[in-house]
Parts: sequence; structure tokens; C-alpha cells
Amino acid sequence: MIFSAAFGGSYGFIAGSRSPGSGYDPNTFAIGASFLFAVACLALATLSFRMRMMRQKLRKVALHNETLADRNWELQESEQRARSLFESQGDLIVLRDAEGRISFVNDAYCELAKQPRDALVGSKFTFPVLEQGDTALESNGTRIHDQKIAGPLGPRWIAWREGWVRSDAGHPAELQSVGRDVTDRTETERALAEARDQADAANRAKSRFLAMASHEIRTPLNGILGMSGLLLDTPLTPEQMTYAKAVKTSGDALLSLIEELLDYSKIEAGKIDLEHRPFALATMIEDITELLAPRAQARKLEIAAYVDERLPGEVVGDAARLRQVLLNLAGNAIKFTSTGGVALIVEPGIWPNEISFLVRDTGIGIAPDARERIFREFEQADERIARSYGGTGLGLSISERIVKRMGGRITLESQLGTGSTFEVSIPLPASDGQQKPFAAPDLAGQPIMLVTPQSIEASLVARRLQRWGAQTCMVADVAVAKALLPERTWHAVLIDRALGAQEVESLGETARMHATQRIVMFTPAARHQPQPSGSSAFTGYLIKPLRAASLAARLSTAPEVAAPGLADEALIETPVAAEAPARGLSILVAEDNEINALLMRSLLTRLGHHAVITTNGEEALESWLAAKSAGTPYDLVLMDIQMPQLDGIETTKRIRAREAGQPGRRTPILALTANTLVEDRYACFEAGMDGFLIKPLDRDKLAEALTGLAASRHLAA
Repeated sequence: MIFSAAFGGSYGFIAGSRSPGSGYDPNTFAIGASFLFAVACLALATLSFRMRMMRQKLRKVALHNETLADRNWELQESEQRARSLFESQGDLIVLRDAEGRISFVNDAYCELAKQPRDALVGSKFTFPVLEQGDTALESNGTRIHDQKIAGPLGPRWIAWREGWVRSDAGHPAELQSVGRDVTDRTETERALAEARDQADAANRAKSRFLAMASHEIRTPLNGILGMSGLLLDTPLTPEQMTYAKAVKTSGDALLSLIEELLDYSKIEAGKIDLEHRPFALATMIEDITELLAPRAQARKLEIAAYVDERLPGEVVGDAARLRQVLLNLAGNAIKFTSTGGVALIVEPGIWPNEISFLVRDTGIGIAPDARERIFREFEQADERIARSYGGTGLGLSISERIVKRMGGRITLESQLGTGSTFEVSIPLPASDGQQKPFAAPDLAGQPIMLVTPQSIEASLVARRLQRWGAQTCMVADVAVAKALLPERTWHAVLIDRALGAQEVESLGETARMHATQRIVMFTPAARHQPQPSGSSAFTGYLIKPLRAASLAARLSTAPEVAAPGLADEALIETPVAAEAPARGLSILVAEDNEINALLMRSLLTRLGHHAVITTNGEEALESWLAAKSAGTPYDLVLMDIQMPQLDGIETTKRIRAREAGQPGRRTPILALTANTLVEDRYACFEAGMDGFLIKPLDRDKLAEALTGLAASRHLAA
């Protein structure tokens, strides 16, 4: 069109200019032709520019279209992937509109519903709910709950997560529900819960069985031990004395076995509770050695203790459980040692506030392959040990669990034929406001001689004296000691009476001129043996195993001018038995076992008290009421827990109910029980009892309780 217009215009212009009447002027014609050519060129240039711009725009549109095509392909692929993901998910996915109609379901939902997608979309299909679980609401509005539904495949547990989602702008939100089949998990959890409940029930039944078995065993055992103790107090021939002691020893062994089984059952049930109370560390250790000393000395063994002076005097922890562990370890050390002795050493541990307790013996030792096995339940190093030494194999297992419960550890070093060392490391922080138990003497540069045939206790005493600054010299022979005495002036000479009475007396006479203090050491068993006549050469004495405070006091005080004989001195440290009260108590005893009732009557009569025996709770209540009505109430009631007709708990409740609101002091009631479980004690305290006496009955504890009651007429709970 442009070409036709340009050609027609040019042709017409040229034809017109050449006509005869046109007044053709070549100059004007040339100008006009040039103008027309310029206009044509301008039009062509404009057209070319516009064509170029159109091509650029077309190129951009093509690129944009290509990008849109790629994005469209990516979106389609993402949608396909998401749909494939939804479809292949094992979880149930369903979308519902505000009216509850299904807008989308995945294959898993269709498979569980056993219906095609077309039939479900647009419907209000829901699974029948058999059981509804608890519902939780998250902060973002998501609702979480479990449902037990009925489906073609049977009941299933589904864990749902439901929340509102918006698909497109301007469209109402849809409820998206995602459900996971948790049938196996739920059934497993329920099975575990049932198994746990059954285990708890079995554990409670086991505890009750052990408590019942303990009670049934302790009740006749109380009679065996009590009666054998009473029998030993009567005049007996040597043969009868041997038999009576054998009965009592067997009863004590049976009691120890029962205690181990009960401790093991408590630990297995997780019922071991620890106390955190301040206690004197050195006092507890020395009490343990004194308690075990008769057993060790009967086997001709030494036993001694050493507590490092860098340790605090008082620490915070469970003294009873720690005592139980150390008694077990030291008792085993004595049992498996035939010569030498046992040392209990307490030192600072490797961590702050940690204390290490070392129980070292010179016994048979433990083989390397048995060192791990002995800490297992009912295990010993080998069968020969079980046959030769006896035991259940529970002691070390119980000790290890107690130590771990206290946050500590127990280790063992041993060598066959040489001995063993058990180390117990436990964190025990120092008590606030604690004080040193005694003042250490200043023995700087003072020479002290130790004359003893054995080395365990002497080595620990020498170690302590060196800590106090003394220069110690250990001698095992009397002749050598006599030869060394004139070499210097000795601050003190400590002589073990195990060297022999005549040798000790002779050495003491020799030491008169060379030693300021002359101290003899002997065991409690040797204190009543015949002593040399005449004035003693010694200025003092010490009872083995030595207490640090006694040693410090003896070395820091001035020597006595005239020391009494050893037999008289030995009586100074002999514990004095509790004297019978000036006026005996009136005591009501409720005990259904005839032998135990006879034992209680005999014990109370020997202690100077008057006992009234009843065989069940109803008789005890009637006797208590009669005495109170007559104006002569009982001073104390000893109440057995398990009795026929009316047990001790109910009887105590009825007594306390009668006393409520009445003037005067309420009657103290002590439980006589063979049950050692914590819940049984709580039940007694809740019933109104004031304390416990555990069967088999300890005569000393009974006497102590009665003496305190007679002095104050009040029994502290």
C-alpha cells in the first residue's frame, strides 16, 4: 500500500509537470522531486524504526511467554508431586468445607473407607467413632485428638491433627484433617500400661509377701533369741553354755539373712529413701570398729580405724545407710580373713566434698575374673567360698546399689592370698557450724615408742602420731624395746598386752626411768584377766580398737602419780548397764504369741516393771479401760501390730479416740512389730503410736526406752 501510494503520487506529479499547460519549470520540478524523495525517506526511516521496536517487543513477549511456560510447567510438576505425595502418604488426608462436605481425600482415606474418591468428594462421610480420646489445642489453633473408629478392616485408632486452611483468595477456609493410624502404638502403650500395672501389683504383692514372711519368721525368732539370751543369764554348765550360745549365734545369722532379703526387696522396688542429716564422721567410723571388734578379736584378728584430720568433723548424709555399707564390707573382710586384720581408713576423695572409705584386709583375696561377678545378686567368688564361708551373696549387691543411690561409687583392688581393698567414694558435704571433735595434742619432735606384735593398728596409730608431729618408733619384740629405751627420754611408750602379761609388766618396769607416760593397750576381752599384783608401772591404759580422742586425751594430759591396777582401770571405760528404775512401770503388753508373751513378761520383770499380758486387741482395750476407770492407768502399752480379732492399729485408734478430749496425759504406745516396711510405720504413726520396737526384740533398746520413760513419764515419738 505504501509503495502503490508513493508510486501513484510520483507518477501523477511527473505526468502533470510535463503536460503542455503545466508551466514546467525544471528547477521547481527538481525541488519538488527532492522534497517528495525526502518525505519518502522519512516515511521509510520511521517505518523501519517502528518495525525494529516491534521486533524487540515481540522478542520480549516471546521470552516472557517462554518463562511463563517454564513456570507453568514447574507449577504443574509441583502440583503433581504434591498430589502424588498426598496420594502416596500412609496418613489420612481430607479437606472439608464449612458445611462438612468433602472437597478432597487422598488414596489412604479412600482405602480405609473402601469407597472411591468420586463417591466421597461432595459427601459428608465420616467414620463411626467407637471411642474418643482426649483433645489438645495448640497455640496455632491446631486441634489434636485420638479416635477409635470402626472401618471395614476393623477398629482402628487414628491420631488426628485438624486445622483451618484457605486455598484461594476470596474462597472460604476449609478444614484440613490429617490422621495417622496409631493402632499398633496405642495397643503397645496399653499393653505396656497393663504390664506396668501388673508389675506394680506383683511388686506390691512381693513386698507384702516379704513383710508377711518376715513377720512370720521374726515372731518365732524373737522367742529364740530372747529366750536364749535369758538362758545365758542363768547358771549353766560349760556344755550348756556352748549349746545356748550356738542357738543364739544361729538366730543372729538367720536375722541377718532376713534383713538382707528385706533390703534387697526395698531396693528392687525403688523404695530406698536417703536422709540428709549432719552426723559426726569419726564417731560413726570408730563405733563401727568397736561394734565389729568382738567378732574380729574372737578370730584373733586386729581391727582398727583411721580418719584423716583434714576431713570435717561433721558431714551431711545418710549415716544409717553408710553404716550399713561399711558394716557389710568390714564384716565380709573379717569373715574372709584368717590372719592379720582389717583396717577402715577414711580420707579425702579426688573430687570436692568427696570422701573415700577404704576397707582393707589381709584375707584370701578375690580372683580377677570374679571381681565383677561378686557385685551381682546371689553371686560369690566361687562355689567353694559359699560352702566354706556361707552367705547369700546379697551383701555386696545391696551395698553397691546403696552407694550408687547416694551418688558415689565402689571399687575393688585385690590379689589372691594377699588381701582385698574395697573403696567407697561418696559425696558428703561439710555440715554448717560443725566443730572439730577433739583438740589434737602438740607432739612436735616428741619421741613415742609403739611396742606391739601386730602391725595393722600400730601402723595406723603411728600414722596418726606422725600427723600430730611425733617421732614414732615401732618395735615388735620386748627385748629390742628394752634395748632401745635407754637411748633417749621417751615422751610415751605404748605397749600392747598381746605380748603377754609378764612381758608387758616387765617392760613397764623398765620404762619407768625412760618414759614419761607408760600406756598399756588391751582388748575388752582381756580387761578382766588376772593382772600382776603390786603397784602397776603404767600411768594409763587404752582399749583397742583405739579411739583418736582417747589417744589424744591420754597423751596430752599429765601422767597419773599413782596408777591403779589394770583390772581396776579397765572398769572405767566399761559401759554401765542401765539401772532399774526406782519405781517399776505398769505396762500393758498386747501379744498373741505365747512364747513372745512369756519373753516380754520375763524381760520386763527382770527390769523391775510390772507387766499385764493380753492376747488380742479386744482384751488389751478392755484392760486399758479398766485400769483407767480404776484410777491406775498404765504407764506404757506395748502393742503387737498383728493380732487376731482386733489388730494393734485399730486398738490404738480406739484408745486414742477414748483419750480425745479427756484431761491428763495420754498413754504412750510402742509398736511391737516384725514389719520393717515404711508404709507399715506410717500406718502406726497415723494410728497414734509413739514409737517402735522391732522384733526380734533387743533387750538393751527395750531397757533404754523404759528407763527414759521412767525418768520423764513421757515418751517422745
